Amino acid sequence: MAVRLGINPIGWSNDDLPELGGHIPLEQCLAEARLAGYSGIEKGGKFPDDPAVLRPLLDRYGLALVGGWFSGELRAHSLEEEKARITEHLRLLRAVDASVVVYAETTGTVQGAIDTPVSARPTMPEEEFPAYGEKLTALAEWLAAEGCPMAFHHHMGTVIEREAEIDLLMRHTGEAVGLLLDTGHLLFADGNIEATTRRWQSRIAHVHLKNIRPRVLRRLREEDWSFLRGVIEGVFTVPGDPEGAIDFDSFLRILGEGGYAGWLVVEAEQDPAKANPLDYARMAHDAVVAGLAPAGLELRS
Repeated sequence: MAVRLGINPIGWSNDDLPELGGHIPLEQCLAEARLAGYSGIEKGGKFPDDPAVLRPLLDRYGLALVGGWFSGELRAHSLEEEKARITEHLRLLRAVDASVVVYAETTGTVQGAIDTPVSARPTMPEEEFPAYGEKLTALAEWLAAEGCPMAFHHHMGTVIEREAEIDLLMRHTGEAVGLLLDTGHLLFADGNIEATTRRWQSRIAHVHLKNIRPRVLRRLREEDWSFLRGVIEGVFTVPGDPEGAIDFDSFLRILGEGGYAGWLVVEAEQDPAKANPLDYARMAHDAVVAGLAPAGLELRS
């Protein structure tokens, strides 16, 4: 099966923490992403929202726009209200031929609150999942009909964080709701990456390759840090980092067995002053590419 390899710009500039890479120009990020060997990149906060500006910029560096994050609030809004909220974002993604809308349910999230422990996140009662799933499916079907399908991002600090919550979401939604499988967030939430990947292989629409530093995660749990404090302290890293805990060769083999064909996106929120973005982008690229052929996955540009 053929896959494409992309990267997220968050290793250069963090939208939630401007002090991490806020000084790094977008052009440097794009140039280094291409230099490291990637053929695509996800949208970041520094990217222009005008497709007439964005497309030539991406073309200049030989990069495709993979997709873009959207902070969903379907719990707090009606289906029609949520469609209205996402319309401009969708229009941009369609205009530059992006593959997916990265959608996360962020009503009440604590992911951007530096003084709030991630343990204080909101939760969604199990009895709410059927109605929520029905609304989410309708939204996903609409996005697919508009030409940019949904990849739902389970994310720390949100109501869909843990393995059991991913399972509930998938069971109560239709096929149009694709799963964004994020290795780092799943391990962060103490989930089983192999079991979750095998269980929902047919629903995986997008993949984030993110690694975890166990020593930092242990401190985060012991001292009840916020998500952003964890980011600052280096809880995340990339494939290929010897400090990381995730076996990406094994993960890629599972994807290959399941016939995954789509984007693999390296993503790791790090402080660029501590983790040089180009060095880590290259580290991840080389590690992932080395694991593709043994996994039965073919890389295409």
